[in-house]
Amino acid sequence: MTTTTVAKVVLARRERQVLQGMASGKSLAEVAVNLKIRESTAAGYLKLAKHKLRGVSETAAAVAVGYATEAIERPPLLDAEALFMPREQRDLVPLIARGMAASEMATELSRPVTDVRADGRELLLAIGARNRSHLITRAWQFQLLTASQVVAWLR
Repeated sequence: MTTTTVAKVVLARRERQVLQGMASGKSLAEVAVNLKIRESTAAGYLKLAKHKLRGVSETAAAVAVGYATEAIERPPLLDAEALFMPREQRDLVPLIARGMAASEMATELSRPVTDVRADGRELLLAIGARNRSHLITRAWQFQLLTASQVVAWLR
């Protein structure tokens, strides 16, 4: 029997607060203001969180790993049936979760980079996300991204 869980990651309170704020679609500056800390301090906490979350470099990947490892509170699930999305857009979700750039996604999917960028913009609109980090939260809510998918690329 294979398991789809990884060891839980424990973030310090501020690291968790900064990452949770980023996951909600806020900019780092907005998160810093809400926490009443300097933006550079918030950036430091985010960097520490990324290091603890398997050393990922992209914030969207940190959010995905944070949900999979239960380092941050998972968002409530939404009805996936209410969301219509073309396969080309759905295919981008796990790649964005891994922190890939548009050019890397285009290579992975054997598609033109201009098409990948266009589908990425449409995906943000379709799912109601403000940015890539928020897209991960929305994808998690609509079950377009699961812990088992994240765990698969972490191994």
